[in-house]
Amino acid sequence: MSPSHRHATAPAAQDALIHAERLCAARGVRLTPLRRRVLELVQSRTEAVKAYDLLAQLSTEDHAAKPPTVYRALDFLLEQGLIHRVDSLNAFVGCNHPDQPHAAHLLLCERCGRVQELHDASMDAVIHQAVAATGFVARHARLEVQGLCAACAAAANERLSPQA
Repeated sequence: MSPSHRHATAPAAQDALIHAERLCAARGVRLTPLRRRVLELVQSRTEAVKAYDLLAQLSTEDHAAKPPTVYRALDFLLEQGLIHRVDSLNAFVGCNHPDQPHAAHLLLCERCGRVQELHDASMDAVIHQAVAATGFVARHARLEVQGLCAACAAAANERLSPQA
């Protein structure tokens, strides 16, 4: 089980956009220029982004961007599985596996703000089985784990370790 990493590099963001365009075309839905730009802004970051931060960015590019249009774009991207909502932050991150239905398991670094998506089918199965055993009918599942990413944990350990 290993975390999927999103990188804020231009090629990775471009690959995600090309993949999203293909998925939307195959599903018969339209990735409008605004939806595409919102996805691009979300995918280009390693930390979660709030809707109003997206709006501020879009406002510098297109003065017609208003909160309802940004929220509609985010709703579309969520429905298509292209992004995940980070409930505890009221923010959004790109999805690494939009072509595979899955629960969102997100690792949130409390120090640097990085969000990693943990994609593990066996974890999905265990959660599904545990929920089903209760008789509860789940509509959606999302798991958020807060702590320190590997880089921040290593930096914290270095500061705490006695110098030789």
